[in-house]
Parts: sequence; structure tokens; C-alpha cells
Amino acid sequence: MTSLQLARRIAKLLDDKQATDIVILDLRKVPQIADFFILATGMVDLHVKTLSDYVEDSLRNSKLAKKPFSREGEKNLSWVVLDYGSVVLHIFRPETRNYYRLDKLWGDVPRVSIKPKTRIKTSNNASQ
Repeated sequence: MTSLQLARRIAKLLDDKQATDIVILDLRKVPQIADFFILATGMVDLHVKTLSDYVEDSLRNSKLAKKPFSREGEKNLSWVVLDYGSVVLHIFRPETRNYYRLDKLWGDVPRVSIKPKTRIKTSNNASQ
């Protein structure tokens, strides 16, 4: 599976559990960084935990048998990171995503087109 396929698979898993504002940033032209960052929002702590657990469990139990190299942020659940090497997943609570604004920080990199089922947007869309 390519890093792009993995990024799309993770985005679909996030969408299955109703993550909002899912964005895939293409960082392949940025040296020393992962190929893709995936940004997503969970509405409350429990949703952030559910999203991260679901992605990790689904990938581990699939044919890929893929485990993250590291997992950070489980203490306060405002920003959880799952590092799959070439793909790094960031799951935020809305206020944390709006504060750090990674969407804006990486605003000059291409975004991968996705078609999520989930249409809900957070009240302060992080991409503004």
C-alpha cells in the first residue's frame, strides 16, 4: 500500500466515525517530513479517543497489520497524534485545532481530494 492509499484509508476510517473537517495535506515535496499529514476534528474528548482507537485498531486488524510507530496526546485528548511514518494523523478537539491552525501553517502545500460522508463542520472551521 502506498502512502497516499494509506492516507485515504485513514481518512475513510475517520469519516466512518464522523470526524469533521478531514483534510489530507500532501507534504511529499517538503524535505524531512512525512508524505502526508491528516487533520481531523473530534467534537469532545471521548470522540477524539474513539477516532484514534478506531483508526489504530482497524489498521492493526486489517491485512496491513499496521501499527503506529508512536502515539501521543492520550493524557488530555485535545490533540492525539498517530505516526505511521509516511503518514501522520492529527486528531484535535475543535478549540485546539483552531488554536494551533495547522491548516493555515501548511496552507501552501497541496491537499488531497476526499469525499467524506460526514458533512458537519465545526463552528469555527479550522481552515479559515
